Amino acid sequence: LEPKRVHPDGRPAGLNLTRASLDAATKYPWRRGRGPVPTPKFGVYEDDLPVFDWMRAGSPGGFVRCLEADVMDWSDDVAYSVHDVEDAVASGRLDLRRLRDAADTDAVLDTAVRHFAADLGRDAVGEGLERILATGAVPERHDGSRVDLAALKDMTSRLIGRFVHAAEQATRAVHGPGNLGRYDARLVVPDDSRAEVAVLKAVAAHFVMFSGERDDEYAHQRAVVADLVAWFAADPEGRLDADLSADLALAADDTARLRVVVDQVAGLTDVRALALHAAHC
Repeated sequence: LEPKRVHPDGRPAGLNLTRASLDAATKYPWRRGRGPVPTPKFGVYEDDLPVFDWMRAGSPGGFVRCLEADVMDWSDDVAYSVHDVEDAVASGRLDLRRLRDAADTDAVLDTAVRHFAADLGRDAVGEGLERILATGAVPERHDGSRVDLAALKDMTSRLIGRFVHAAEQATRAVHGPGNLGRYDARLVVPDDSRAEVAVLKAVAAHFVMFSGERDDEYAHQRAVVADLVAWFAADPEGRLDADLSADLALAADDTARLRVVVDQVAGLTDVRALALHAAHC
């Protein structure tokens, strides 16, 4: 959608990224309903297939991700798991003392196994939490003072470094010290690290994401998106932004027209989406 490059016939080429860049950002390299296991997740729309096939040229085929996509996926898990805990503490939603209280950690471990690490089991994620606390990186308290804020930031840096280093060491142990890229190797993430990240995700989920007060907020957000799609779809010629009018003109059927509408809504900022919804829905 980024208007940086166009094809000779006027079709958008987005950022005109290399195969490697596109491949690195493709977490789910398959079409809807064509994944290795039943899942609603996918990485390519039908009308993106020509670019997808070009991007995957030279791959071993199947559902194998490139090494850079493995790195992206693990980086995403690490960053969000650690920063979500930091945000939960800084916002006052998580009292760090509760991480050392069995009454709370039992629920956290249940959440970790149910949503993030079913293959590892409760004992593994419980040991993961024990290891994280034993590092000394997690403060025992937080009152919002400058000293405590610094300790919280230090926790984030130390945990991220811990998880990055563990994956790097494990990958080098399998694939050696040479240059690695694309399909030369797969990232190796130790089960201990996966358990530790899973339990951090569960901490944020239990104390923040899955709290009852968030349910209404999520439901409202889903309704806003659905309402905006319906509003744009009712009169796309008159309501889409000017930069999408060419895409609409090239749309060959209702599915392609809906894709343009979805692109429009996906490109809205939160502020503009809420303003449009308040004015028209």
